[in-house]
Amino acid sequence: MPKVALFNQDGSNAGEVELNDAVFGIEPNTHVLHEAVVMQRASLRQGTHKVKNRSEVSGGGRKPWRQKGTGRARQGSIRSPQWVGGGTVFGPTPRSYSYKLPKKVRRLALRSALSSKVKEDNLVVLDGISIEAPKTKEVVNMLEALKVADKALIVTDNRDEVVARSANNLQSVKVLTVEELNVLDLLTHDKLILTKDAAVKAGEVLA
Repeated sequence: MPKVALFNQDGSNAGEVELNDAVFGIEPNTHVLHEAVVMQRASLRQGTHKVKNRSEVSGGGRKPWRQKGTGRARQGSIRSPQWVGGGTVFGPTPRSYSYKLPKKVRRLALRSALSSKVKEDNLVVLDGISIEAPKTKEVVNMLEALKVADKALIVTDNRDEVVARSANNLQSVKVLTVEELNVLDLLTHDKLILTKDAAVKAGEVLA
C-alpha cells in the first residue's frame, strides 16, 4: 500500500497515512484517461448550433418563372439551397453530444487519475480542514502553509459549505466531495488536496 505524508492545516507534519493500493497504487491507464476526458468534454458541449433549412427561411413559395420556354434553368423556389438567401443543406441542428462510458471504464479512469497524482507526488493528504466562517484568507493561508502555488483541487468526504464558500473567490481552487470526483478536474488541477476521511472514503468506494 502506498504511504504518503499526513499534514495538518497549518502545514505541520502529522505522520503518515496508508492509501488503498487498488485505488492509489495502480499503473495509470493513459488510453482510458483520454477516453474519460473526451467523454466529459463532449458532455459539456451545449449543442445549441442551428441553421435554417429551405422550409424555415422567409420568402419563396411561388415558382420564379415558368418551367419551359425561358431559356433559363428550371427553378421551383427562390429559397432553394443554390439561391442567395436560400436554405442550408445538412447544416448543424440542436443536438446533445453527451454519451456514457461503461461503469468499469469510468472507475478505472478515476483510479488511474488518482494513482498518477500519487506517482507524480502531487497528492497532499490533510488530517482535516477546519474553517469557522467563510473567509477566502483562510484557504489562502492553508495553501501557503502547504506550499501549494499551482491550481489545486480540494476534496472533502462530505459537502462543507464553509470550505466551498471560502474557496469560491479563488479561480485556481475548486472544492469537491468524493462523490463529485471526476477525471477532468483531477487532470486540469496540478495539486490534489484530500482530507484523510476523503482518502479513506475514495479507497472504499472506488476499490
